[in-house]
Amino acid sequence: MHPANAEPLAHGLKQRHLTMLGLGGVIGAGLFVGSGAGIAVAGPGIVVSYLIAGALAMLVMRMLGEMSAAMPASGSFSVHAERALGRWAGFSVGWLYWFLLVVVLAVEATAAAQIANGWVPGIAQWAWVLIFMVVFTCANLTAVKNFGEFEFWFAGLKVGAIVLFLGLGVLAIFGVLPETGPVGFSNLTGQGGFLPNAWEGVVSGVLTVVFAFGGLEVVTIAAAETEDPARNVARAVRAAVWRILFFYVGSMLVIVTVLPWTAQQAGLSPYVTVLDAIGVPSAGQIMNVVVFVALLSALNANLYGSSRMVFSLAERGEAPQGLLKVSGGGDGGGGAAGGVPRRAVLASVAFGFVSVLLNLMWPDTVFLYMLNAVGAVLLFVWGLIAASQLRLRRRIEREAPETLTLKMWGFPWLTWVTLATLGGVLLLMLTDDAARPQVLWSGAATGAVLVVAVVRELRARRV
Repeated sequence: MHPANAEPLAHGLKQRHLTMLGLGGVIGAGLFVGSGAGIAVAGPGIVVSYLIAGALAMLVMRMLGEMSAAMPASGSFSVHAERALGRWAGFSVGWLYWFLLVVVLAVEATAAAQIANGWVPGIAQWAWVLIFMVVFTCANLTAVKNFGEFEFWFAGLKVGAIVLFLGLGVLAIFGVLPETGPVGFSNLTGQGGFLPNAWEGVVSGVLTVVFAFGGLEVVTIAAAETEDPARNVARAVRAAVWRILFFYVGSMLVIVTVLPWTAQQAGLSPYVTVLDAIGVPSAGQIMNVVVFVALLSALNANLYGSSRMVFSLAERGEAPQGLLKVSGGGDGGGGAAGGVPRRAVLASVAFGFVSVLLNLMWPDTVFLYMLNAVGAVLLFVWGLIAASQLRLRRRIEREAPETLTLKMWGFPWLTWVTLATLGGVLLLMLTDDAARPQVLWSGAATGAVLVVAVVRELRARRV
């Protein structure tokens, strides 16, 4: 097992890569398209829903940033869970997160292929999926800086699109754009008021949007492949959480201010609806390009994150040892493509291809069950991050207080509040007909992994 400060992986990522990964890794199709479902149930109150969900994600990231700055490792929260709670915890959260990434990867590849097929119908959807998977597999098999560059420019385009959208929206609200006249703030209180479905709508909105914040965790995984992991992860986490909260909440505020919340159409991006209303030509195609880039960005990030997670599991003896081989001799150098865990990348891609095939052949049966099995896993991962931080903070203060360069606010009270909130979200999902299958299937998947983890630990103790 390699110690956390002697990762055999290359240090090819720079601070700019990490910062943009933090900003762009979480901005995906869930925001650009999926936010419409939240507006439908919460109305203008969706702004409050995003504030609550964003605050929860921000607290989790602060905890994760604290541990990762003190103990940077390619396995991030899986390593922290093992150190804090035992091997069973590291094994469980690592494999659950890997499974989550490789299943969601199939959704992103298929959705991107559908958009590309609309532009170039002559190339079948399955062929587009194959092209995307091959391209990003090659990018991840070469130097890690290639992954960083892909994500840097993808994230830059997404962030630029949101900044432009916010600017146009503000201009429309104050009547600078001739197509709309001054919109004002009447839409925030019309059509049933700011909370047309009362606080029940806000809570339903939280259940709809909280998973859109998944993806921030990859920043702490990637930090281990920078020259100064402790300093870089602290800076990236500080920069990312506030700006992402601003982008998400700001976007929702613009959307429900420019147009009545009842004007949003099911299945259509609320961003497209607003851009059409303020007279932006070809708004639908513009947003198609942005969503397409967002999907490819998420696909690239998930492939990277899953390969590093399974590599870290192998480092700690929780995955096949054959996955430990890295390119270039494994010394973190090895030339342009040195220090890349190629077998771990290929293992993740292989399961990703299986997921894609299941999604293309049985989207409403086999793949739907798999998707439900990871539906609530993110909340379990966040819960273990909070539990790990509770245990490790005291230990770090005793053994290496100088490494606490980034501290969790209001410790330990805010950590306990976060754990209670995560539990509350899971309970609310159980009462929601649409979300209940995700909790039950995800609970079953988590239970199965926990059983394997406990059995392995008991056998190891006997030996």
